Amino acid sequence: MRRIYVLVSCAIVGIAIAVYAVIDTNRPAPTKTAPMPRQVVPFASYVAGTGITETGRGNVSIGTAVPGVVIEVHVRVGDQIKSGDPLFKIDDRDLQARMAVARADVSQASAALAKPRHRLEFLTNLQTRDRSAISVEAISNARDDVVAAEATLASARALERQIEVDIERSVVRSPTAGRVLQVNTRPGEFAGNSGQAGPLVLVGSDTRTYLRVDIDENDAWRVRPEAKALAVVRGNPSRKFPLRHEYIEPYVVPKTSLTGQSTERSDHRVLQVIYSFEATAFPVYLGQQMDAYIEAAPAERERADGSR
Repeated sequence: MRRIYVLVSCAIVGIAIAVYAVIDTNRPAPTKTAPMPRQVVPFASYVAGTGITETGRGNVSIGTAVPGVVIEVHVRVGDQIKSGDPLFKIDDRDLQARMAVARADVSQASAALAKPRHRLEFLTNLQTRDRSAISVEAISNARDDVVAAEATLASARALERQIEVDIERSVVRSPTAGRVLQVNTRPGEFAGNSGQAGPLVLVGSDTRTYLRVDIDENDAWRVRPEAKALAVVRGNPSRKFPLRHEYIEPYVVPKTSLTGQSTERSDHRVLQVIYSFEATAFPVYLGQQMDAYIEAAPAERERADGSR
């Protein structure tokens, strides 16, 4: 009897050990997360904001006024381009066919104009010799025929010119000098003139990097153009860039750039202040978020001084 109790006890202990081993094996291994470097701001009092890097004139989103299938792409991401350089080409075979028809219509309208002109010239010469030979009404009708034929010719030439312009626009060219930042189209893809998810080609100048900083409307009154400011690369607080004030957009807009913090609200409005800084060997990419800090006196002192 005692032997049975011993066997049962051993079995229970074995089951417990097996259960513990299974649980311990499936337990996730502890991961060590490196603490974020502490942010050190050189200003005793400041206004903070989130900035997005961009080009000086803003990025230029290139589209096409002539929808069609892309047959050639002339640039790659990173290419330096000049104003007027071709970016991509739309298939223009349909336009070329329409151009042949338009030119034939111009020739036909030009030939049709010759007959009423000759008739008007003949009637005018005949009336000059003998006023009673030709009535005023006949001269007037002949002149009206010439005007109608001239209008038909002008309309045909206008259509020809319109097709010429569309053929020229089938080669999409850069409106500004800069660098190709994105190429979102490939040969064989359809490029429309509306409803695009993004630009077909994105062009901008990255010789000097600009930072569009969103300042909460509650702190907007504390920002001054002459105040010192700096930007910090996220994830590497040791990389600081002195900022040069460029301008302030006077229209306060809804906040669209969110940092992901739980205390942040999307229904706030922000003042957008544009700064710039010199590009360095350390890579700061266009469209990257940076933290900006603008020196400002303590809010209590500014209110007491009656400052804006």
